[in-house]
Amino acid sequence: MTRLLQVGSLVAGTLLIAPARVWACPVCFGDPSSPMTHGMNWAIIALLGVTGTVLGGFVAFFLYLFKRSRMMMGQEVGGTRSAHSGGGY
Repeated sequence: MTRLLQVGSLVAGTLLIAPARVWACPVCFGDPSSPMTHGMNWAIIALLGVTGTVLGGFVAFFLYLFKRSRMMMGQEVGGTRSAHSGGGY
């Protein structure tokens, strides 16, 4: 418990002593219309696009597996149940 208290007070002291300029990165602190800022924005958009594409691929793959398993079991893939699926509305 004392070790946790020591580390906590060290972190709190560092946060209180550090000037505000330390927390600003060079891009955020600089000119918002600089080429470095525009490049960073395009990099963020590109990384979000790649991440979204990969996650969309996972979703599509699992939907494909779901439909394939339904077809292998003899059930319809659409939103309605077939007459021999054991249930009805």
